[in-house]
Amino acid sequence: MHFVNEQLMVGNIDDAQKPPPFVDSVLFVSGEHAIQPPKGVAYHYIPLKEFGQADPKDVKAAVDWLAQQPSANKLLVCCRAGMGRSVSMVMAYLVCVKGMSYANAEKLLKARRPGATPIPHLQETIEQVKLMRQAG
Repeated sequence: MHFVNEQLMVGNIDDAQKPPPFVDSVLFVSGEHAIQPPKGVAYHYIPLKEFGQADPKDVKAAVDWLAQQPSANKLLVCCRAGMGRSVSMVMAYLVCVKGMSYANAEKLLKARRPGATPIPHLQETIEQVKLMRQAG
């Protein structure tokens, strides 16, 4: 598990199954795995294909769910390895909700999560999500 900032973390499937006690909310985005929702935390599952471009509707769903969590919650976003899809959903959240530029979000995630590899066409997908969120 890797801290992105004081509120956000990215992790792998093991982290999703047994989050640390300080984690309040878990978003699991590994389409090839099913896990039992961890007890005692808010949990949401969005199945994203590994190494593939994500549907903007799925990215929007992830961003919206993260945005709906109480501001004091510690948010853990996980996929199989914690390097691609989880990193990408956190980047989308930072751009769409927190107003960070794509370049700064990518730089932050690559600094905080060694091996971070955003999914294909993420920047374009995030731009679509921003338009979808503006449209309501």
